[in-house]
Amino acid sequence: MRHRAAGKSRIEAIDIARGAALVAMAVYHFGWDLEFFGYMDAGTTVTGGWRLFARSIATSFLFLVGVSLYLAHENRIRRRAFLKRLAMIAAAAAAISVATWFAFPQGFIFFGILHHIALASLLGLAFLRFPAWAMLVLAAGCVAAPHFLSAPFFDAPALWWVGLSTFRPPSNDYVPLVPWFGAVLAGMGAARIARDTGVFHVLALMKPARWHLPFTFAGRHSLAFYLLHQPILIGCVWVLAQLWPPATEPIELRFTAACARQCAETRDAAFCATYCACFTNALTTENRLEAVMSGAPGNETQSRLSEIATECTMRAETGSDSAQRDLSNERP
Repeated sequence: MRHRAAGKSRIEAIDIARGAALVAMAVYHFGWDLEFFGYMDAGTTVTGGWRLFARSIATSFLFLVGVSLYLAHENRIRRRAFLKRLAMIAAAAAAISVATWFAFPQGFIFFGILHHIALASLLGLAFLRFPAWAMLVLAAGCVAAPHFLSAPFFDAPALWWVGLSTFRPPSNDYVPLVPWFGAVLAGMGAARIARDTGVFHVLALMKPARWHLPFTFAGRHSLAFYLLHQPILIGCVWVLAQLWPPATEPIELRFTAACARQCAETRDAAFCATYCACFTNALTTENRLEAVMSGAPGNETQSRLSEIATECTMRAETGSDSAQRDLSNERP
């Protein structure tokens, strides 16, 4: 997509920002690959700083999608260019869904970031003429929606893309319409403000330094970078695993450690010790531990996890054996 402001030259700063977001995404995915092969503890990349890192990357990338969409079509919708770009993104999203269906059938990517970009690009056209304040208000509404509008109605698989289900669907990359469309709308609103205040004019006159060139290149070829970086990274880690296999621990210990790290973000050590021991015992008894540690438990196991979490929370909070039912007899 070409980035031009008021008839001026391409805004290199946007390419650089997008390239930086892509490099950050590659760093995160490399961490995910190391965890997947056992070089990092299970759950590392979905907790703590890694989790914040992932969310900030997705937010910045989608924010730039909104900026680019506004810049490309602020005066008029360039239908040919828009449809060509949309077709490329949709085809790439479909290819990722097919590939991950065969590689990770229980956690295939049915609505990841490319799927979101395709839908958000279409929806974003309807807001191009909105004032900046309206776009920002709508962006805030999208971000808040899951906290107020989630309902069992949206638990149907056909509606998972909306983002209002009462649980997180199993997927290795899940970027539903809400809250993430809020980042796109925020980008569009910010772009309108930048245009009205002359910020884009200033940015268009700036010339990048030589060290910016790798980021500029990645930003200008963002789709190719996105599609190629993960296969290359996971291939490199696979080669490493053949030459220097990671040390392995029993699956029970790995799950308990991952549970404790995630639990420690909100609860004290005593609670987490009881809660995670209870959770590990329940999953082991019901032979669900392998499915959970695969990162993509099925729908039935996903539902059961909520029940186990409630039961183990009760035990950890009360410290009473009476609160702990025989989990293996609850459900087969």
